[in-house]
Amino acid sequence: MRRNQRQRISYFQAGLLTIVFAAIITYLGFTKSIPFRHHYTVSAVFRTANNIKPGSFVRIAGVNVGKVESVDRVDGDANKQAAVVKMRIEKKGLPIHKDATLAIRPRIFLEGNFFVDIKPGSPSAPSIGDGDTIPINQTSAPVQLDQILTSLQGDTRQQLQKLLDELSTGLDKSGSRGFNRSIPYWKPAYRDGAIVAQAQLGEEPHDLSNYLKSSGQVAAALDRNPAQLRDLLTQFNITAAAFARQQKNLSATIAELPRTLHAGLPALASLNNAFPHVRRFVADFRPATRTSGPALDAGIPFIEQLRGLVSKPELRGLVSDLVPTVPSLAALNQSTIPLYEQVRLASSCQNEQILPWSRDKLDDKVFPAVGPVYVESTKPLGGLAGESRSGDANSQWFRVLLTGGNYTYPDGAGKFLQSTAPLMGVNPPPPAKKTPFVSNVPCETQEQPDLRSEPASLPQAHQVRVTDTAGYQKVKDAAAAALANQLKEHPLPGAQAAPVKTYIDQLLNK
Repeated sequence: MRRNQRQRISYFQAGLLTIVFAAIITYLGFTKSIPFRHHYTVSAVFRTANNIKPGSFVRIAGVNVGKVESVDRVDGDANKQAAVVKMRIEKKGLPIHKDATLAIRPRIFLEGNFFVDIKPGSPSAPSIGDGDTIPINQTSAPVQLDQILTSLQGDTRQQLQKLLDELSTGLDKSGSRGFNRSIPYWKPAYRDGAIVAQAQLGEEPHDLSNYLKSSGQVAAALDRNPAQLRDLLTQFNITAAAFARQQKNLSATIAELPRTLHAGLPALASLNNAFPHVRRFVADFRPATRTSGPALDAGIPFIEQLRGLVSKPELRGLVSDLVPTVPSLAALNQSTIPLYEQVRLASSCQNEQILPWSRDKLDDKVFPAVGPVYVESTKPLGGLAGESRSGDANSQWFRVLLTGGNYTYPDGAGKFLQSTAPLMGVNPPPPAKKTPFVSNVPCETQEQPDLRSEPASLPQAHQVRVTDTAGYQKVKDAAAAALANQLKEHPLPGAQAAPVKTYIDQLLNK
């Protein structure tokens, strides 16, 4: 090899350098940071991280000045949403002051990617140091669509519907044209409003704070008189309702406002020009005001007559006559409270128990009902009315048909009952015990009666057939003789005994 010839690198060295350069370029391309250099970090506490992730951008005025390094939950948060976001800030994003505010914002609407937007704060405030934490009262998170939908509850949606309905009513017909005609007045209104808002800040450093302090005193004074404040709101509601009832007239009045303002502005300008003359007039009128004593002296007789009107022989006497009546009326009102309470209980029992029960209908396959209870329950009254009309000119009397049955059933305690036809069941079945009566339980709170029941089973029936006619006649004769003996021991009046005696004689002759 020649002495002056330059030594070439080997293929291994070239490959190694290529890998190193590729690694450096890849690291710089993905991290965009210079290694082995200290970075300025700052943390901030947010009420919710809102999908902020490590690697999300940190921006100031739309310029990327750093990235999010980590997102950690705040221990002790009941809602488990607060988070501490640690950010690495580049040199071009410094300085950041103590009054800086941070907000989590979406990069594109509804895209889902978020970044941290920093407002560095005022230059007069001190700068925060490396590793400091910005408190939660200087941070904010975006309002999500689900939060907007959750805030629009039923009452809010109804009020919003009313607002849109009234807005459409106002813009209907000539309202929209009036709205368009009002647009030229917006510019001076906003300009003058800005001047007023600027003036509200005051001329001295603590004018606004003093105004807020005075406003707090006014609010406290209003709070000391809640009844009067409530009356004010009530009267305002009545006034607003009166305006609502005169909506058409109010619309016509508002339609005339532009012409009124057009004519009123020159009049107000003239009035403003007249103020200097009014001030001079006030100065000239002061001597006359000081000499108004004679006029007040002349008004004293009128005041004395007014005092006589409210004296005891006049209006105060009428009030005195009404004083004995008022306590009696108050006592009557107080004494009627128990009566009305009982009336209320009776009405509630009628509405909650009796009426629903009377409208109920029983579905019985054997004896089907043709109507509800209040229809079926009055049908026996017809038979009772017919029975009460039985009789003749002598007296009231009843016809009683006595007959035996072919089916006999035991009734307990040595008793039995008979029926001409086999019984199908006992409905409703006899209760196990009588329902206890509780006098201190209101009727309106009781369970509504249910007339539906399942028929109870019957004991075994014994069918009886009369085969001995002579014996049956002997029994009948003995029963008639026993009835005749009872009538002899306890005779009835003549008018009632005659038909009964005839009936017994007929039985005995048979």
